[in-house]
Amino acid sequence: MKIGDFSIGRDHPPFIIAEMSGNHNQSLDKAFQIVEAAAKAGAHALKIQTYRADTMTLNQMNQQFMISDQESLWKDQSLYQLYEKAHTPWEWHEPIFNRCKELGMIGFSSPFDETAVDFLETLNVPCYKIASFECTDLPLIRKVASLGKPIIISTGMCSAAEIDETVRTAKEAGCKDLVLLKCTSTYPATPENTNIRTIPNMREIWDSEIGLSDHTMGTGVAVASVALGATVVEKHLTLSRAEGGVDAAFSLEPDELALLVTETERAWQALGKVHYGASEAEKNSMKYRRSLYVAKDMKKGDVFTKDNLRVIRPGYGLPPKYYDVFLGKKVNQDMESGTPISWEHI
Repeated sequence: MKIGDFSIGRDHPPFIIAEMSGNHNQSLDKAFQIVEAAAKAGAHALKIQTYRADTMTLNQMNQQFMISDQESLWKDQSLYQLYEKAHTPWEWHEPIFNRCKELGMIGFSSPFDETAVDFLETLNVPCYKIASFECTDLPLIRKVASLGKPIIISTGMCSAAEIDETVRTAKEAGCKDLVLLKCTSTYPATPENTNIRTIPNMREIWDSEIGLSDHTMGTGVAVASVALGATVVEKHLTLSRAEGGVDAAFSLEPDELALLVTETERAWQALGKVHYGASEAEKNSMKYRRSLYVAKDMKKGDVFTKDNLRVIRPGYGLPPKYYDVFLGKKVNQDMESGTPISWEHI
């Protein structure tokens, strides 16, 4: 499948998405800096999120609308307060997408309700991302799928049955190009709780491109996911974790994103194909294997012994497996020390 000018699949390098989320800290200038950092690091796309606080939740302060998880980065905030702080103003979308295009990246977004989809359509986005928490919002899935554009869906928290329902809904509504992202919806996520062995199983069940939406620290999990068949990797990006921001604590910094781009491509290159024997690149090294050599000058009729027959480098003689065959055999010609052994010598 293709998104814009980029091909996605196992025959192509991993498609790397930098997620800005709310790490712009309500500064358009900082948002542009994040776009530029993503492009410089080699990301293929930059994603933002399209919502307003009042399209996500109600402005309520009762317990149901408060984030009470003690381990949460956003503990003691109301949902409304969090989304008010984290949202990307809609008037920023077009200039952000334009800057992405200027830098050779794809700019797109996650819509969180139908009004966001309608707005993004006015900007002619090339694809859509559905966030994990919206993966079961089937009316939203239907609306996005009906547009006929590629869809990337995060599957954090979803059971296999829920993913199946989402995939069926998307395809029945018109989606032809679909990427499912293995995701763990904790912030940050731990490697132990990421279970990326699910990736090949997802590909087998749903016959679509599979990737990783990664909330772990560092790049190791993402690199490993490529080895398991991930063709898309999404990671949050911040200019500096020290500056703070709603998602900064589990986001990559620009130099780390550059490393991710490099190492995931290396992992993809290393997959290659099933192959045994010397590769073209290795053939020149064959001469450094061990082989059979005359270790002392010999006269015609002399017998090979452990003193005059050695297994040494380089590899121009017969392989070491014939050492015992030659011991005790007579040579049929005079031979100098340093002569590689061949069958013609006995």
